[in-house]
Amino acid sequence: MQRLMEGRTTLVTGASRGIGAATARLLAQHGARVVINYLESSEAAGDVLDDIVRAGGQAIAAQADVRDPEQVCAMVNGAIDLVGHIDTLVLNASIPFAVAPFSEYTWETFEEKLRGELGAAFHCCKALVPAMIERGEGCIIAVSSGLSRRPDNGFCAHSTAKSGLDGFMRSLANELGPHGIRVNVVAPGLTLTDATSWMPDEHKDAAARSTPLRRNAAPEDVAGAILLLASSEARFLTGLYMPVSGGALMP
Repeated sequence: MQRLMEGRTTLVTGASRGIGAATARLLAQHGARVVINYLESSEAAGDVLDDIVRAGGQAIAAQADVRDPEQVCAMVNGAIDLVGHIDTLVLNASIPFAVAPFSEYTWETFEEKLRGELGAAFHCCKALVPAMIERGEGCIIAVSSGLSRRPDNGFCAHSTAKSGLDGFMRSLANELGPHGIRVNVVAPGLTLTDATSWMPDEHKDAAARSTPLRRNAAPEDVAGAILLLASSEARFLTGLYMPVSGGALMP
């Protein structure tokens, strides 16, 4: 198998489970050294780390709340001490939100999601981009959502926050391109993870039936798209919004 990430070092935020865990495992399988960020799930992060090491890969686990700039700086500095420079950033950390109609939202609850989503992306980029500029290369991939383009009832905060994330990534793609830094977005459709386990089966079944490929995504499907964009094979792709939805969203 061609190893598409040989010699690369990647920080994956929110990598203890779901899409983040699948991404960490896949990038490590392709030769990357992986920094597995987690917030509270130390045991789950340890399981991902063990899986990577048993398969012959290289990884470390790093705890930090990516909404906190001081914790982000401490995590990045500690990781660099152990693994050297970080050339690839996958912004995947899940920021919680309430699924509720707009009429039931308070500004404080709405703002918490926006500040968390955009703050996490901003702080991580702020910590890593200067060194990427100095090296003249880098790769940033944000995990957005199909709901940023096609909202659904109850998801006003999530849709708005992810739309803001998309705009931030487009701005960075434009500004950082001359420095050799590529910035892209993957936008999963309904993906079967812990984060969607609360959804009724009938909702998941209806979503699968409305998708041309007639199924919902697995975390590994999204990880595959991230690998594609992170690899040097995608060296002329930047500013891209890539739906990973089995054809449910065709922009």
